[in-house]
Amino acid sequence: MNNKVPQHINDIVGDNVKKLAQLFPSAVKDGEVDFEALKEELGQFEEVGSEKYELTWAGKKNAKKIAQEDVIGRTLKFIPEDSKNADTTENLYIEGDNLEVLKLLRQNYYGVIKMIYIDPPYNTGNDFVYNDMFKVSANESNYEEGFIDENKSPLQRNIESSNRFHAKWLSMMYSRLILARDFLREDGVVFISIDENEVSNLKKICDEIFGEKNFVSQLTIVVKPEGRRYGFFAKQHEYLLVYSKNYDELQMNEIPAEGKSFQYFDERGGFNLIGLRNRNVQAFNSSNRPNLRYPFYVNTSCVDENGFFEVSIEQIDGYEEVFASTIDGLESVWRWGKEKAKNEIFDLVAYRGNDSQIRIFQKNRSSTQIPKTVWDSKGYISNKGTKEVQRLIGKGVFDFPKPVELIKKIIEIGTDEGDIVLDFFAGSATTGQACLELQNEKKGKRKFILIQYPEVVEQSENTKKLNINTIYDIGVRRLKAYIQELNESQYGFKSFKVENTNIKWNSLMDMGQVDMNQLEYTPDLVDFMPEANDVDIVYELMLRQRDVALSETLEQLSDIGSRTYLYASSYLVCLETKITEELVAKLAELDPLPIKFIFRDSAFKDDIALKDETFRRLKALIEKNAGTNNPTYTVEFI
Repeated sequence: MNNKVPQHINDIVGDNVKKLAQLFPSAVKDGEVDFEALKEELGQFEEVGSEKYELTWAGKKNAKKIAQEDVIGRTLKFIPEDSKNADTTENLYIEGDNLEVLKLLRQNYYGVIKMIYIDPPYNTGNDFVYNDMFKVSANESNYEEGFIDENKSPLQRNIESSNRFHAKWLSMMYSRLILARDFLREDGVVFISIDENEVSNLKKICDEIFGEKNFVSQLTIVVKPEGRRYGFFAKQHEYLLVYSKNYDELQMNEIPAEGKSFQYFDERGGFNLIGLRNRNVQAFNSSNRPNLRYPFYVNTSCVDENGFFEVSIEQIDGYEEVFASTIDGLESVWRWGKEKAKNEIFDLVAYRGNDSQIRIFQKNRSSTQIPKTVWDSKGYISNKGTKEVQRLIGKGVFDFPKPVELIKKIIEIGTDEGDIVLDFFAGSATTGQACLELQNEKKGKRKFILIQYPEVVEQSENTKKLNINTIYDIGVRRLKAYIQELNESQYGFKSFKVENTNIKWNSLMDMGQVDMNQLEYTPDLVDFMPEANDVDIVYELMLRQRDVALSETLEQLSDIGSRTYLYASSYLVCLETKITEELVAKLAELDPLPIKFIFRDSAFKDDIALKDETFRRLKALIEKNAGTNNPTYTVEFI
């Protein structure tokens, strides 16, 4: 019996091989990929040439390798003083290298995120810091330009003069986007803010990671209407790249029409007009959509109170026949089929234009609209985001974050109530505030997960007064300040930081190096690191469970023991230093029964029989409780 809690959190390569085996069983033999068989499954019976269309750069292979490697010896430490209403919230705010954090969270949030929004550092030179330390050979690059901060941390800054200027940025993004895709639901979507420096390269790596068919749109956001000097032109805009996990499954929402007001009214209420003719005559015309080419009949002798003519789908004496216009020799078609037009004829009217042509219009009563590809609103101007931070925590703290209104619009399009929003370049936590504002406006409660690199901020009078040292600190102060304005206990977030492991995963007992006297006098030092506390140990164990949110409740079962905990009402973690038959009997009587029990190996001392009996008894109870379903979880030991 060796049911150990695994030290490793992810087996990304193994997971990919299992997926491949499901699709092509003949291509995976004894857990290894037979690449020749895989090629044959894909209809490739000859060697593919080395030349193919793709974006490549020095360090790309290493970036993919880094994405597949597990994170060892790291965990997430709960920070109660940085949290707000931690016992009731489902929101998370995490400080750490997002590459590490994504790997730490992958088991817990695999395939459950509806929307990812990120605003990564734009590659404008000397402006982003990361610690991936991508390596390239001398043949790949003439030299490597490095950077070490005052704490001698292994950081790099991307210098514009570097001959790997684009390569460093692409490697940084590539590994993170590979991981990010695993988090998305099948109907999930990712929005990425970017400017012209890397938009073309970013689109190519997104095409590779998400698939070209999953490209949704490239949006243009006007962030500075007056423009900023940029060579021979005044730059006004940035971009949003939008990709889906699976385009066929993607569902997104229409949005409230900005400045919506109805121009016309009838007995059923207000409406505006939308032309019924399909505007894309090149793609939709009588040659390829003949079923959409049919006549309407218009009563031009009678005008209603709005100046419109009555429309019929049936031919009536005295009514004028109207087809969709002919444009450049192509016969246009309608947006609606004839049956739909017949059923909804009450919402169709006609109008004679200045050119004497009669056109058919739909009465649009909706207060929403399909999002356009150019977003031009005062609410999206870049300096508005700065003012929002200043209002909550003061000046001189963080310049030019994305405006809350912009992120709210993205969230409304990409998610519904109850969905999870992930932002792993969180900055000043604008995404978190946007989710809270939507909830406060009664537009649905979304859960957010924010991840921010522990980047030191330049000190100002205000940062010193607020004890702000990193960008993460800015987000904590901002979210707390906004929640304080709301004065509601239903708003909050739970904070974590990446730290070294609390658990001695390489068991000294397994190596026969434990003095039994140590079990008696310093039992915690056998299993745990000095200064480790129970709460952090429980969270570290939960990082190794699939589909278990870190926002779940943690309860101490004081009637069973002083160090026995129940997480998410389902996972029993017993950190007692000694296991007895009486304690096991109490655990077996829990109702409902947890789906997994975790014990310390050392707590059984040398009583192998008790350990074996505990395993068998609880495992049998779990299997009985599970009925005909095979239990996924059982009894494990650390």
